[in-house]
Amino acid sequence: MAPDRARSVVIVGGGTAGWLTAGILAARRGDENLTVTVVESPGVPILGVGEGTWPTIRRTLQTLGVREADFLRACDATFKQGSRFVGWRNGTPAAPHAYTHPFTLPHRFGEVDLAAAWLAQAAPDGAGFDEAVCFQTALCRLALSPKARSSAEYDGLGNYAYHFDAGKVATFLKAHCTEKLGVRHIPDDITGCTQDAEGPITALHTANNGPLEGDFFIDCSGGHGVLIDKVYHVPMVECRDVLFVDRALAIQVPYDSADAPIASVTLATAQAAGWIWDIGLTTRRGVGYVHSSAHASEDEAIATLDAYVRAISGKGLPGTPRSIAINAGYRSRFWVHNCAAVGVSSGFVEPLEASSIAMIELSANHLADNLAFERDAMAAEAHRFNAMLDQVWRDAIDFLKLHYALSDRPEPFWAANRALASWPPSLRDKLQIWQHRPPAASDFPHAFQLFGPASYQYVLYGMADRAALAGGTAAAAAAAELAEVQALTARLTRMLAPHRDSIGAIVAA
Repeated sequence: MAPDRARSVVIVGGGTAGWLTAGILAARRGDENLTVTVVESPGVPILGVGEGTWPTIRRTLQTLGVREADFLRACDATFKQGSRFVGWRNGTPAAPHAYTHPFTLPHRFGEVDLAAAWLAQAAPDGAGFDEAVCFQTALCRLALSPKARSSAEYDGLGNYAYHFDAGKVATFLKAHCTEKLGVRHIPDDITGCTQDAEGPITALHTANNGPLEGDFFIDCSGGHGVLIDKVYHVPMVECRDVLFVDRALAIQVPYDSADAPIASVTLATAQAAGWIWDIGLTTRRGVGYVHSSAHASEDEAIATLDAYVRAISGKGLPGTPRSIAINAGYRSRFWVHNCAAVGVSSGFVEPLEASSIAMIELSANHLADNLAFERDAMAAEAHRFNAMLDQVWRDAIDFLKLHYALSDRPEPFWAANRALASWPPSLRDKLQIWQHRPPAASDFPHAFQLFGPASYQYVLYGMADRAALAGGTAAAAAAAELAEVQALTARLTRMLAPHRDSIGAIVAA
């Protein structure tokens, strides 16, 4: 039901978080006499390193009315089919162990237990779990597209998301939201706010546009926390005792040639004190070293990044890497009175598995579904929002820790991650159970679950030494399905085009 008067949502901060949130609210609630305004400080630069997303972004872009070809063209974007983890289980330089966490579920997931079938296979040196149960690992290995020529917009034979230039995405979304969705944009600095006697914000103070009134305010100001921190002083729940990385060095690396293959996964290569991301865009690669400053100095980290870039390009670093602090944690509350935090202002742990934009989408869609403006209803919705996001963050931290906890690497950083004292009790319980059976849907009871049983299976069986795993039992039908996966893989690898060729054809159409 439309409100009896116009309602106003004011978003503090632009960037990916601000403009995605604005777009989702305007597209989904814009016909309810609701206005959406983004106040963006002109003096705050966008982080602008290469970013990865989840497949949910496709539905979001469709909701916003964005054409896929326009998005690919404007944002230097490519397809992402998952993440490839190199050297996480062992530190053998000559033959590093590797596995893929693809976006496509295992074949007939939920119908046939292929995890048990794979465990039951006699040969311990057969295909890794990811390649045995899903065709997409081979597409990633061969740098093929997830889309056929006949695939419709936002559809593919394999599930996919995108890699893109974050700075270009923010610019693209700003133009789309203001020109197509009626979002109001005010470039200005927030200097303070007015609150009523009970605590809700009634107006923001701007440097050049005077007071800006609103009914609901969303803090998308990133690490500045202009409202959630500076006004409401909501503390962070720190997780540095679980996830140890606290720094990142980022650099842009050009391709050797204009027709160089483009990887369709995020490459995550383990190092002595962390891991290096490698993201392929159309004109360059985004590379960065996520590491623990307690286990590597800045000079050591730069040397590690330089060695990686030399290995992939034959040249040293093309400039000075950007240094980024990672303050791992999340807010103890995300919605206070008539203010909610979305994006980095609500929390950030690390870029592994690229969950940040998915968290923005989850938060913004929840607000679009449930935002009420009457104070009693707002208080009830805030309670639900806070409980939901608190659980989502805890679950995400469990999943991220899993990647580190199972490593056999000898360096002090990895040894510290193996220490049981650094594991959340919830993860310890899960791993105890999964010694005896594969992760199952019943292990994930929460309605909002970023990482479900399929994701846990890919990482658990990707990281584990198969010879040490408990054997499974499998029906003959399940064993036959493993053979069907290989037949499907062979068929798709023959028919799908190289990733770069596919992107080129779409943006040229």
